[in-house]
Amino acid sequence: MKFDQVISDFDFKENIVDQCIYHKFKGSRFIFLVLYVDDILLASNDIDLLLETKSFLSKNFEMKDLGDASFVIGIQIQRDRTRGILGLSQKAYIDKVLDRYGMKNCSLGDAPVTKGDKLSLL
Repeated sequence: MKFDQVISDFDFKENIVDQCIYHKFKGSRFIFLVLYVDDILLASNDIDLLLETKSFLSKNFEMKDLGDASFVIGIQIQRDRTRGILGLSQKAYIDKVLDRYGMKNCSLGDAPVTKGDKLSLL
């Protein structure tokens, strides 16, 4: 596969558990590359490494930089850079499922389950 070879030549390593995730470490700096169909999500602790990776990718592949990600595979990404907080939310997906099954206006309630409870269909 062309992508795998090109990204490996740029010192990215494939994740041993998920072949769509790559990582690169340079001392204390790191970057993760997540491939989903024809989309790439990059996450790094270093802006220079991020820009270097984007530049490398754009030289080797036809691509469009869509800026900061706000939704990825139905997960909303919320960030507060001033406080160093990154949050993930599936509220939009949950609302979509509730709407699909006619439960958009259902009442909230507790479902008490304690550690060790065994659930069954009977």
